[in-house]
Amino acid sequence: MNKTYKNAEEAVADIKDGSVLMLGGFGLCGIPENCIAALVKKGPRQLTCISNNAGVDDFGIGLMLKQKQVKKMISSYVGENAEFERQLLSGELEVDLIPQGTLAERIRAGGAGIPAVFTPAGVGTEVAEGKETRVFKDKEYLLEYAFDADFAIVKAWKGDTDGNLIYKETARNFNPLMAMAGKVTIAEVEELVAPGELDPNQVHTPGIYVHRIFQGVNYEKRIEQRTVRKNV
Repeated sequence: MNKTYKNAEEAVADIKDGSVLMLGGFGLCGIPENCIAALVKKGPRQLTCISNNAGVDDFGIGLMLKQKQVKKMISSYVGENAEFERQLLSGELEVDLIPQGTLAERIRAGGAGIPAVFTPAGVGTEVAEGKETRVFKDKEYLLEYAFDADFAIVKAWKGDTDGNLIYKETARNFNPLMAMAGKVTIAEVEELVAPGELDPNQVHTPGIYVHRIFQGVNYEKRIEQRTVRKNV
């Protein structure tokens, strides 16, 4: 099976209106920039996006929000995005805010084939409204369902043409979980090598989970908040 694609445009060509997407990244680190740019150009709408962050106004998922491509955002952290805030307050965008650990566990469950998990996070808060609860050893837990995504779109530092992936530092936070959980997983990498060139002991995502892979270009690698020490 040939998993190698020429570029992002080819890799996302069959993503259509109404698709459910997982998009990797943590803050502005490990974001599949090329695939997002290709989706903005292609223009599918009514998308449901599952991502820890919602990007910023001019980067990441923020670009898709600006083009009104996202119907629903399922995230843990959505700060620093004025367009997201505007769409939320105006009722243009559905939003499901989820505790970060719960978000990660629902993604992991989807990849592991587990239909649902119990978690104590959110018990007694708005997060628990309308959800089933159960008591284990005198402690109350919420039932949370695994995510079911049409596509998982991830970004890795290095990969081979068989789809084996290595992530770098903070990019490992959500990308590996999502890579396991999509019906179709699309990986963009900074460096694409031949099979056998990666040390098997360093591989984070085995190629069995990856359906499409390509070498990306022109990564910005932004810093979310840059601070410097004041002169004293």
